[in-house]
Amino acid sequence: MTTKGSWNKNQVIAHRGAWKKNSMPENSIASLKEAIRLGCFGSEFDVHMTADSILVINHDAEFLGLPIAKLSYQELLAKKHSNGENIPTLEAYLKEGMKQKRTKLILELKPSKISLERDLQMTAKAVAMVKNLKAEAWVDYISFSYEILKHVKTLQPKANVAYLNGDASLEKLKADGFYGADYNLAVYKKGEWFQKARDLGLTINAWTVNTAEDMNWFLDNKADFITTNEPELLLEVIKSRKK
Repeated sequence: MTTKGSWNKNQVIAHRGAWKKNSMPENSIASLKEAIRLGCFGSEFDVHMTADSILVINHDAEFLGLPIAKLSYQELLAKKHSNGENIPTLEAYLKEGMKQKRTKLILELKPSKISLERDLQMTAKAVAMVKNLKAEAWVDYISFSYEILKHVKTLQPKANVAYLNGDASLEKLKADGFYGADYNLAVYKKGEWFQKARDLGLTINAWTVNTAEDMNWFLDNKADFITTNEPELLLEVIKSRKK
């Protein structure tokens, strides 16, 4: 098991991996490897479930036009990422991420439009896979579904979970045992968030922060994490502030 103090000491979470600068596919193994190479604190990725209950990594509900929830994993292999990769399975993604002990794996559970029951089934499968691979120390969970995150906490009480939708108070997140808020950057521009989060012992993550101006604003306010499509720029901004 990795030790608590081994993770990279910065606020940078690469959104869908580090893909943009070098034109890699989002949510690919290649973009995960690049986030790790850069030394990001975390690499975020999105999980869906196929019709035959295989967990796969992709942002949208469709993979290159193929509806993930309606097709088997084998059927999704009909198309490949631009770099030749197949759509990654969660198992393959976790195993790749566990080859190192510096970059956390920020696992977003994507709610489907099918049913909450199916979403909770996906959640249970994901948490079981994390446990079976002994990947708990690497993985934090995020979702736009409050129900999904509460289910994660039921199944893995010590898991770090953060809510994405921006419509829950910090007090509610604290009461439900969440790790923190992971809201759109615009949410934090209104109201008092940062000191209140510190007082409650919660973390603040902002998405998707892609300009140096916004990056500096969140660093000035001591955000715990900053999710970005431009991890190279954010690392440079952080470095320049230390001079």
